[in-house]
Amino acid sequence: MRHRSVIMAALAALSLLAAACGGGGDGGAGADGGQAAGGTSEAGGATEGGGATEGGGDYQITLIPGVIGDEFYVTMECGAREAASELGVTLDVQGADEFAPPAQIPILQAVVAQQPDAILIAPTDVQALQGPIEQAAAQGIEIVLVDTTLEDPSVAVSRIASDNLEGGRQAADALAELVGEQGPVLVVNVNPGISTTDARQKGFEEGIAEYPDIEYLGTEFSNNEPARAAEIVNATLAAEPDLAGVFGTNLFSAQGAAIGARRAGAEIDVVGFDAGPAQVEQLEEGLVQALIAQRPAEIGRQGIEQAVAALNGEEVTEEISTDFFTVTQDNLESPEAQEALYRSEC
Repeated sequence: MRHRSVIMAALAALSLLAAACGGGGDGGAGADGGQAAGGTSEAGGATEGGGATEGGGDYQITLIPGVIGDEFYVTMECGAREAASELGVTLDVQGADEFAPPAQIPILQAVVAQQPDAILIAPTDVQALQGPIEQAAAQGIEIVLVDTTLEDPSVAVSRIASDNLEGGRQAADALAELVGEQGPVLVVNVNPGISTTDARQKGFEEGIAEYPDIEYLGTEFSNNEPARAAEIVNATLAAEPDLAGVFGTNLFSAQGAAIGARRAGAEIDVVGFDAGPAQVEQLEEGLVQALIAQRPAEIGRQGIEQAVAALNGEEVTEEISTDFFTVTQDNLESPEAQEALYRSEC
C-alpha cells in the first residue's frame, strides 16, 4: 500500500474538488490540456468493507476500459461501481471513444498525472500498452488488468478476464450444432494483436477442427467496424454461396456479420461473442442464433476487490478467470440468461 503524506492528501482533495467543479460527461483533462473522451466519476458510498477485502479508506481508483460506450465495458463499470460502493473507495472512469492504442495511451497518461492509488485497465494492444502501463506502475500505482492483458502481465498485481480460449471453443461447438456439423464457416475478428479476440479465434480454430465435415475458411478482420464486417460476409458469400455459418469474435463483428447476411438474403447461422442489447435484439429477430455471453460485471467487481486488497497489503490473486453462458432464443427468458445479458447503463 502506498502511503501519502498529509500534503499530498490535501492536494488530492483539492484536485478532486476542481474536477467536480469542471465535471460532466466530457471527462478529465488530458496530459496535453485536452479533454479525455467519455470520462465519468462517482464516489463510493458505503464505508464498511465487503467481499474478499477490508474497507478501502480514501483510495482513489480509476477504471480505463477498452472503449467508452461498449455495453461490455459499461457492464464492467457497473460491477466495479457496486464493489467500489461496498468497499468505500472512490471510482473514476476515463476512456477513449475508440478501441486503439493511440486513443488509449493519452487517457492513461492523463490518469497517471492525477496519481490515483490504483488503475484498472483493459489494454487495447498487448505490446503498445506495455511501456505506458509499466511507467504507471513505476509511479507507485497498483495496476490491475481487466478483460485484456499484456505481453508481459507481471507489471500488474492481478489480471481478471474471461477464459477466452475456452469461449472460442464454446462458440465452435455452438456453431457446429447450428450448421449440422457440416459446411463452410468463417470467423470475423477485430484486429490482430488484441489478447482477448486472438484467444477466441484460436479457441474456435481448435474447436472447429474436431468437426471433419466443417470447412474452416479462415479469419477476416473488421477493424471493429460493423460495416466492414458486413462487407466481409457479403464478399465471402459471393465466393462461397454455400457459407453455412459465421463466428463474430465481439459485439461489432457479430452485429456486422448478421447485417451482411440479411442484406445478401442469405440464411446462415451466426454465433456472436458478447450479449449487448443490439445483439439480443438480433437474437430475438433470428438474425443471430447464439450469443456467447461473458461476465463483465464480475470482472469489474473482482478488479476493484483485487486492487483494494493490494492497497491494503492483503493477499492478491494473480489471475482470475470468469466463465460464459451460451444464450439462445430457447433459453433467453431464463434467469441464467437474463443475468448474463449486458447493460447499456448502470
